[in-house]
Amino acid sequence: MANSDPHWVTDWSLGRGSIDLSPVIFLGSGLAVLNSFRLCKTAKESNYPAEMASIIPARFTLGDEALRLMFPIEFKSVAFRPQGRSVLDGVDLRVDGEGISVVLGPNGAGKSVLLRMIAGLLPVSEGRLAWGSASRPDESIAMVFQQPMILRASVLDNAALGLKPLGLARGERLRRALDMLERVGLANRAGDSARLLSGGERQRLALARAWAVRPRLLLLDEPTANLDPSAVEAVERIIRGIRTDGCKVLLTTHNLGQATRLADDVVFLADGHVQEHAPAQRFFARPRSTAARRFIQAELPWRIRFDE
Repeated sequence: MANSDPHWVTDWSLGRGSIDLSPVIFLGSGLAVLNSFRLCKTAKESNYPAEMASIIPARFTLGDEALRLMFPIEFKSVAFRPQGRSVLDGVDLRVDGEGISVVLGPNGAGKSVLLRMIAGLLPVSEGRLAWGSASRPDESIAMVFQQPMILRASVLDNAALGLKPLGLARGERLRRALDMLERVGLANRAGDSARLLSGGERQRLALARAWAVRPRLLLLDEPTANLDPSAVEAVERIIRGIRTDGCKVLLTTHNLGQATRLADDVVFLADGHVQEHAPAQRFFARPRSTAARRFIQAELPWRIRFDE
């Protein structure tokens, strides 16, 4: 399997604390998964839970060859059964390398599990997850969780967090991070403590941190949950910008309005299966599965009649 080599990220200082990024697990030649991410202060140590794990590229390449190597991502009869409980069962799905794909489905359908399996944070219990023409992705992947991890450091240091493993000079790291903060509207907060940011600002910071490493695939797990409408609008604008930059975006959401605004295609999960995968316009006008029709009708405050 993977081997670990934490030496390249030791002794990384941020403010008065230090970050211990060991162990860093490499997956193939393109991914590094930070499993136990710890912020160590002088008198105590704060451990982040496993769900706060970050995915940072060990390197990235761009262009048609990279696209061919990484995409399509294919689930072939994939199952996920933690402790014998079936969450995903016989999932068949093809994810191409362009646009924004939105994963919809009721609570417990396995939407977050799907993203985490792509990220390498969860194993495949059965079946196969295939990557383009390579056995492992030779590209960069970033993932932003519903509750982003924020360090006790400045907004700028947080934005630059994923760039240290890329071997960039400090000046280049800060320049790129500041450019990303400008794009997400947080440049004026660069010197402030990140812990002072609002929920919407923290999510924008997390997106800036992911965008800074120039990922080829960005996984977003309900990125606007519990945000007010103005914060949602700001986050959606950033997501469109990341897509325009050439990054494939795969996100989960319960917000049908958001799905209609962002999605190029929709993956609908229910009862452990992909019930439907279709272009967004067709999905919302003429969903083919009974489960999808019921889900859409239940989420809307009015009754809707679908086209035949």
